[in-house]
Amino acid sequence: MTNATNKKETLEILVSTMNRSSLSFLEAMFPGDNYLNYDLLIINQTTEDTLLKSDHENIRVINSFERGLSQSRNLAVENAAGSICLIADDDVSYKSGFRDHILGAFQQYQEADIVTFQMVDENEKLFRIYPSIEKHTKKTISTANSVVIAFRPHVLRSKNVRFNINFGLGGTFQIANEYVFLRNALKAGLRIYFKAAVILSHPFYSSGKAFRSDKLIFARAALFYKYSGFLGYFRLCKYLYLLYRQGHVKRNELIPKFKVGRKGIKTYKDLVRKGLD
Repeated sequence: MTNATNKKETLEILVSTMNRSSLSFLEAMFPGDNYLNYDLLIINQTTEDTLLKSDHENIRVINSFERGLSQSRNLAVENAAGSICLIADDDVSYKSGFRDHILGAFQQYQEADIVTFQMVDENEKLFRIYPSIEKHTKKTISTANSVVIAFRPHVLRSKNVRFNINFGLGGTFQIANEYVFLRNALKAGLRIYFKAAVILSHPFYSSGKAFRSDKLIFARAALFYKYSGFLGYFRLCKYLYLLYRQGHVKRNELIPKFKVGRKGIKTYKDLVRKGLD
């Protein structure tokens, strides 16, 4: 059985944001368009003195007093109302016709549970090298950013697929939020497709310091161990060697950086031992 039905598909955009008290931030997300033309669910992680309200039926708001990107995404999944949903952050800018691209992709791939798309940076350059595929594998999901992931929320809920709160901003390991999510989806048997269509632009942040930061190495080592077990130590060594070859890490920094990564692996192993991952 496919996901095709006779009813009209609806797209709901699940926006994660923080400390908002006005909907005005939505204007920059929909240049040349009106955000009132879209169904939105906004998860506003905030405090009791900074609450966001909406007087529009098609724009729902949940003010949440917890922290963490994965917690925000999960709250959105649990409360999503659209037949198809798109993950969103408050710093994206949608391209004209993006809704048609998304709904069209799910019509084209009627058996799809999740479809990922393309994005460009502020200079209209593709954000990354995208694969020439239709259906994702464990290898290709690493090319998907969270804000170009669209899905059928009822499938995620029925298969209990959620974002891992240990990974992503606000988590113990502040990377790979979308990668771990998509790996969980594949493990649950969900069908993940790719559509080569640009749906938004997003600022591109990248520097040598980011690659070499202790925070990133700590988290990446944990990710290596999560999916490779003991081989994660070797993947950590290979990663540090590549950073050295590319000039991001000096020779005398290799051992200290390895110790940072080893600490990340230990931290992850402790979480597993406590049943928290």
